[in-house]
Amino acid sequence: MNTDIPPSFHLHMVSDATGETLVAISKAARVQYAQFRAYEHVHSLVRTRRELDRVLRDIEATPGIVLYTLVNREHIDALEETCRRVNVPCVPALLPILQVLESYLGTPSTPSVGAQHALDADYFRRIEALNFSMMHDDGNLPPRLDDADIVLVGISRTSKTPTSIYLANRGFKTANVPLVRGMQLPPQLESVKRALVVGLIASADRIAQVRHNRVLEHFKSHVEDYVDRDAIAAEIAETKQICARHRWPIIDVTRRSIEETAAAILRLYDDREDPVLEP
Repeated sequence: MNTDIPPSFHLHMVSDATGETLVAISKAARVQYAQFRAYEHVHSLVRTRRELDRVLRDIEATPGIVLYTLVNREHIDALEETCRRVNVPCVPALLPILQVLESYLGTPSTPSVGAQHALDADYFRRIEALNFSMMHDDGNLPPRLDDADIVLVGISRTSKTPTSIYLANRGFKTANVPLVRGMQLPPQLESVKRALVVGLIASADRIAQVRHNRVLEHFKSHVEDYVDRDAIAAEIAETKQICARHRWPIIDVTRRSIEETAAAILRLYDDREDPVLEP
């Protein structure tokens, strides 16, 4: 191993849009080098020469790897020239993908600044889904539950709300229902036909730990039952029984991130048989 490699480095992300694409790409790559610390510099909405010059000065002051998604050819040339002079890598993050698309489709791309953030039908679908999920959180169900695409059920602290919001950001109307031991399910759940209902569970140890931390933050009443491992295990068992009775799939979120849980849910959503629609 090269002992001259520093334990930290600067990472510049230069975009003429929001920079979200670069942040996602860099995060996926950086986790493979957890032993190094990255000092991130996100330069977003770089659309004028004045804004670019500010970025170039920052790169010269703190040299490091440069990733970019720019459309303006003059700005690209200036950025790459500065990186050559400072002797740092300069990577057009989307170029390999665009080259593959161009080769396969037989036509060049049409450069467009921030095209992925256009106010198109998909954008408004995601906004509608987000509004829906926020209005139907924690058991606040719509009159017609089948207005939802996905319904999440589970006991307290199984990440129902953040998973719902993540799915909504992907354009799926998601409601979530807390399962409370000894309480009957909402009647709408008994007759749902179109929406995919998924049960979320986790290990008793994980839920107990999360609930304990929650109690410390909010001084919740009935502390003993809320954090008792045996009581939690009984809640989980009841969740499994309910889901088995209704033939709802179950996902264990113990070792899953929100993104991984959502991916598993969407796989179920895509793989299921065509839903039965009401006449």
